[in-house]
Amino acid sequence: MSRYLFHRLWQSAVTLILATIVVFAGVRALPGDPALALAGEDRDPESLRAIREQYGLDDSWPVQFWQFVSHAARGDLGQSIRTGEPVNGMIAGALPVTIELSVLALLVAGVIGIGAGVLAAVQRGRPAEWAANALALLGLSVPNFWLGLMAILYLSVALGLFPASGFVPFFTNPVANLHHLVLPALILGTGLAAVIMRQTRSSMLDALSADYIRTAEAKGLPPRAVIGRHALRNSLIVVVTIVGLQLGALISGAVVTERIFALPGFGKLTVDAVFQRDYPVIQAVVLVTATAYIVINLLVDLLYSVIDPRIRVRGDA
Repeated sequence: MSRYLFHRLWQSAVTLILATIVVFAGVRALPGDPALALAGEDRDPESLRAIREQYGLDDSWPVQFWQFVSHAARGDLGQSIRTGEPVNGMIAGALPVTIELSVLALLVAGVIGIGAGVLAAVQRGRPAEWAANALALLGLSVPNFWLGLMAILYLSVALGLFPASGFVPFFTNPVANLHHLVLPALILGTGLAAVIMRQTRSSMLDALSADYIRTAEAKGLPPRAVIGRHALRNSLIVVVTIVGLQLGALISGAVVTERIFALPGFGKLTVDAVFQRDYPVIQAVVLVTATAYIVINLLVDLLYSVIDPRIRVRGDA
C-alpha cells in the first residue's frame, strides 16, 4: 500500500505541475492586456508602466511562473490584480458555496440514479425499466440552464416554494441555507442522476447474470439480500468511479447553475477572473481544481478495495 501511495502521489505531483504550466501559458496567450483593463480611462504610458511594474507583468514568463509556484508552495496564492484582495480569501469565500452545492447535487443524483438503475435492472423488460430509461434520456437531453429557468419561473415565481436566487451561509441560518440550495442542487443533479442510472443499470445486469448470484439464490437468500448485499455492492465500482469524477466536474463546472441562481461560488469567481484577465485568480482556481481532481481520484482508487474484497491494491500492480 505504501508503494502504491508513493507511486500515485508522484504521478499526481507531475500531473499538477503540467496542468499549472499549460494553464499559465494559456492564460497569458489570451488577447488583451490586463494593464489596460486596470488603468481604466487613465491610460497614459506612465500609468501603464507603473501597473506592469507593480504586478510583475513586464517580467518574463519563466520568472512569473517561478514566482507563482514558489509562493503557492508556501500557501500564498497572491493578490487579485483587479481588486487587490488576497486570492486565498477569495477562494475561501467562494469554494465552500460550490462544495456544498456539489455535495447536495451528488446526493440527489446518487439517490435517484442508483435507485432508478437498480429498479430498471431488476424489472428488466417491464414498464418500470421503460420509465427509468425515459427519465434518464430526458435528464441527459434537457440543458441545465433551461431546466433552471423553468424551475425558477414555476417553482419560485409562480408557486413561491423556493427562493429564486441568493445565498445564506450555513452557519448563519442552516434552514435558510438549505432552502436556497435545494432547487439548484436538484437542477444540477438531474443530468448526473441520468448518467449514474445508466451505469448502475448496466453493472447490475452484468452482476445479476453472474454465477455467484445464482448460487446465492439457490441457497435461499431473500431477493432483497441478493440484490443489496451481493449484486449492488459488486456493481458499485463503476458507479463510484463515475461519482468521483463527476464530483470534481461539479466543483469546477457549476458555472451555469451558479449564474442562474446568483450563487457566489467558484464558477462566478472563475468567470469574473477570466473576463478581467486576473492572472493570479485564474491560476489559483486551476490549481485548486486540479488538486481536487487528483485527491478525489486517489480516494476512489482506495475505495475499490473496500467495496469489492476481491480487489487488493499492490504497489507492483
